[in-house]
Amino acid sequence: MNTTNKNITHFDSEGNARMVDVGNKDITARVAVAQGQITMAQETLRLIQSGAHKKGDVLAVARIAGIMAAKKTAELVPLCHPIPITHVEIRLLLDENQNSVLCETTVETRDRTGVEMEALMATQVALLTIYDMCKKADRGMVIKSVMLLEKDGGQSGAWKRSDE
Repeated sequence: MNTTNKNITHFDSEGNARMVDVGNKDITARVAVAQGQITMAQETLRLIQSGAHKKGDVLAVARIAGIMAAKKTAELVPLCHPIPITHVEIRLLLDENQNSVLCETTVETRDRTGVEMEALMATQVALLTIYDMCKKADRGMVIKSVMLLEKDGGQSGAWKRSDE
């Protein structure tokens, strides 16, 4: 796995939590891609596939919930900057072999800080929405493997997960 040992920037010299000052950073194009998965009973996946869920189109609602979550990330993560998001794309892919839905989210901005948190938040909330809509049929669903796949832009440049 690609990890680096950098200083944690959300604490001042005395150990107090702080929001990082990004005021002197350049405005650049930034993008982040995250993914996660929800596994479920085969019957639950069929219910989602058929579009016959009495609460409506599960995937459409999950997609909208994920987009809304990306826009509200700074309200929920205490030290996250509110930033103007220019694009959010949520892809929900059904996997019959694993009885799961894979969520892949791409978030973009032109700003002084990245959108990794927004991509992760959107992914998690989209998956939570699937759970919420289907919990009556299947309380045993499992949300797992929510992770950042890649990011680009800013001083640190490009990063891509390499699970070796």
